[in-house]
Amino acid sequence: MTVESTAARKPRRSSKRTSAAKKPQNAEPQLVQLLTPEGERVEHPDYAIDLSGDELRGLYRDMVLTRRFDAEATALQRQGELGLWASLLGQEAAQIGSGRALRDDDYVFPTYREHGVAWCRGVDPTNLLGMFRGVNHGGWDPNSNNFHLYTIVIGSQTLHATGYAMGVAKDGADSAVIAYFGDGASSQGDVAESFTFSAVYNAPVVFFCQNNQWAISEPTEKQTRVPLYQRAQGYGFPGVRVDGNDVLACLAVTRSALERARRGEGPTLVEAFTYRMGAHTTSDDPTKYRADEETAAWEAKDPILRLRTYLEKQEIADAAYFTALDEESEALGKRVREAVRSMPDPEPLAMFDHTYADGNPLVDEERAQFAAYQASFAEEGN
Repeated sequence: MTVESTAARKPRRSSKRTSAAKKPQNAEPQLVQLLTPEGERVEHPDYAIDLSGDELRGLYRDMVLTRRFDAEATALQRQGELGLWASLLGQEAAQIGSGRALRDDDYVFPTYREHGVAWCRGVDPTNLLGMFRGVNHGGWDPNSNNFHLYTIVIGSQTLHATGYAMGVAKDGADSAVIAYFGDGASSQGDVAESFTFSAVYNAPVVFFCQNNQWAISEPTEKQTRVPLYQRAQGYGFPGVRVDGNDVLACLAVTRSALERARRGEGPTLVEAFTYRMGAHTTSDDPTKYRADEETAAWEAKDPILRLRTYLEKQEIADAAYFTALDEESEALGKRVREAVRSMPDPEPLAMFDHTYADGNPLVDEERAQFAAYQASFAEEGN
């Protein structure tokens, strides 16, 4: 199903320099959709998908448990147990759909919000929280799940992914690489450079942009004058916009892009058109820069409610299934809460470890100074 795009109409000329920049880009975009907001199944000529009842229930379970984990992490931050948290609320379909499209031998380069993708890769949710609590640098071995550590520097992971994908191609492997980033990161030079290198070297990488409409307080129209997926054309590879609140469409589109990469046909840019229903992070207040009406309109497109409606209409899941899932969700929340509160405090000097692979004189000097500072407290106590 293709939704007509108002962005395709030719804009009127205006004497006001800001008129084009203020044009809304979230009104009926052209995108790939397989499940409507009302929970109706539709077909798309280029992205057919046929899932069993178990697979559909599995996607719903993934989204529900990911949201429960995310809600628990937000609550823990509010209670002072975490220093910060970046919520994925509203983006579950984009992450679970794309995450379940991956093969075990594919490699993921995330930002700091891909909690749903981490879930799909088998990363223990409690490991994601160590960094936000300040007890470790990430908490998992990237090569154990082919899921790289979270990247805080905006956009840099796209270059890491491109380089890794170029290496995969030189090794002759048929696996693919996927790099996640947001609409705000699309303005970073690193992303532009990764597009150039991946296109020129035909790297087997999928660039998955979660366009959640807001780069902190900057709307998408401040990032681009055209839909983000169209940027791929200028670099010589295809781009596609998918309904980011439709888990089936995200799965189908990402699977197609990954298969294309594995066939040696180069990169693809996937723009998942979705919405960040919560704050950018727990240090942000979105009520300062966006209207309640906008948020309410997107809440009506909730990705979890959409799939639940479909499951109920098609009698793929019954009340017993949803009740059991609610119980599992609560158990997950309890496990996460207990795990975070029982995390041991790290040795203070450990923050100097692993800064450089082979050590560094400046770091050694700083370690010694900090050790002396710590020791001074013990001396005062005596």
